Amino acid sequence: MTSDDHPRRASLEVLRAEAADELATVVHERARGGEDPWDFMSEIPTVDELVVWMLRADRIAADGGRRPTPAMNYRMLRQIALSYPDLTPTVWSMIGRLERTAG
Repeated sequence: MTSDDHPRRASLEVLRAEAADELATVVHERARGGEDPWDFMSEIPTVDELVVWMLRADRIAADGGRRPTPAMNYRMLRQIALSYPDLTPTVWSMIGRLERTAG
């Protein structure tokens, strides 16, 4: 499977705007629920991390919804980095965290 097998969903600018809106909603709802943002902000992904997770979810759905193996997950994340070069530092950071968690 190549990066050409997954056409771009939208421009990175649009994806970042969608992710920022989603994160703002999460923060608002949690704060409205009485949580202190100081306590939960470290649990919330960055805008770029959320974009990567959204793109990954799209690729999983396109593959029939099958749960990816670690090797497939790594390949999928690399394909996202190739398709969206500005996300490369975020992708590699996420891969590093996933490897530490699995390791």
